[in-house]
Amino acid sequence: MDDDKGEGVAIANLIGTDGRSVVGWVYRWSTSELAVMWGVHGSKPVSEARPDLTEEQKQEIDFDGLKRIGSGDSK
Repeated sequence: MDDDKGEGVAIANLIGTDGRSVVGWVYRWSTSELAVMWGVHGSKPVSEARPDLTEEQKQEIDFDGLKRIGSGDSK
């Protein structure tokens, strides 16, 4: 994706619960909004973002919710 064309730019990798695999990416759009794009296997629980995101960025993408994917815990 190309920010010069109004597309998103990846700003962080989302790391799976194994601590190694990249399960998705966080993109910043030209509008300054953030979005999550998942890998080919769909959404997976996340353990961390590399590089780390600010608390505000984590809130915007509901990082706590990303850590609970598949756990059955909706809160």
